[in-house]
Amino acid sequence: MNILMSLMQLDIGGAETHVVELAKELKRRGHNITVTSNGGAYVEELEKYGIKHYAVPLQNKKPQNVMKAFSLLREIITNEKIDIVHSHARIPSFILGKLHKKMKFPFVTTAHWIFNIKYGLKYITDWGQKTLAVSEDIKKYLIDNYKIPESDITVTVNGIDVQKFSADTDSKAAMKELGISENDNTVVYVSRMDEDRSLVAHQLITAAERLDTIVENLKCVIVGGGNDFENVKKEAEAMNEKVGRKAIILTGARTDINKLVAPAKLFVGVSRAALEAMAAEKPTIIAGNEGYIGLFDKNKLAIGLKTNFCCRGCPQSGVDTLTQDIGGFFGMWEDDQKALGSYGREVVMKYYSVARMADDAERVYKQVLED
Repeated sequence: MNILMSLMQLDIGGAETHVVELAKELKRRGHNITVTSNGGAYVEELEKYGIKHYAVPLQNKKPQNVMKAFSLLREIITNEKIDIVHSHARIPSFILGKLHKKMKFPFVTTAHWIFNIKYGLKYITDWGQKTLAVSEDIKKYLIDNYKIPESDITVTVNGIDVQKFSADTDSKAAMKELGISENDNTVVYVSRMDEDRSLVAHQLITAAERLDTIVENLKCVIVGGGNDFENVKKEAEAMNEKVGRKAIILTGARTDINKLVAPAKLFVGVSRAALEAMAAEKPTIIAGNEGYIGLFDKNKLAIGLKTNFCCRGCPQSGVDTLTQDIGGFFGMWEDDQKALGSYGREVVMKYYSVARMADDAERVYKQVLED
């Protein structure tokens, strides 16, 4: 099939990586994939894989961008002879929903998160003929808030490339670049550094300062870029000056996440980033703007699966709890640390394969085509 994937942009983020991995897997299966977005760090990876990308201004609701995107998407769908349109964000879905009514193409959406429905925003959201939801709680949200029939929703997963993210990834190049040694107790955190995503980056810097004299050779690598990056950077620089060494290392936005995760003894993050680290057998603290699950083990599996490792509905993340969990982890026996890493990979292999994600998408495509 000729499949169009559409999203706002292709910078670092869970939904963006989801689209990249799904597009690659569907291409491996013989489909022809076209992606539209406002561009970003992952465009190069798609194009290297032979997936065509069109730059379309889908990043905001400015009237001039909406009109231009409407025109460009109509042209792309026609010229590429698209069989299925699959949208992954509110703005593309709104525009493509209008085009769907005119052009009658099969239309599928994926819900990666919950949206603000106040001030009439509920009415500019289009969920297509069928909808994929990346967790059970998002499925419930769609039913409760948009009255989508349960039969039209399929729960899918954030599929992880377990070959790309594995304990076999060479860490030497990243360690050299970042100034990390084998003796360092390295914590890696990955997220967009936007104000609605970067809470734990700030908390991690404060926690690291508290732990500096408790955890020997503690280093924290913060990966990601966004509109809050400069604030995070200022805090990191102030903390490094206070402790007299480069304890906090910022990389900015990167796409080689597997290599940057490789030196970690502990990972902190949520959603896809956490699952990727778990696939690499890194013990993981699940923490983000929406809540806090803590150091992942068998007791946290149910809440992890229920919330897609996003912590929705969980207690808020706090500096005290984060400090306690990081300190507790580095006080564990090494064998117990390794066991946490091994269990994390087992969970990803069982529940979060790229193959499962692509199977779900293909099944929904078939349903829409047969309607």
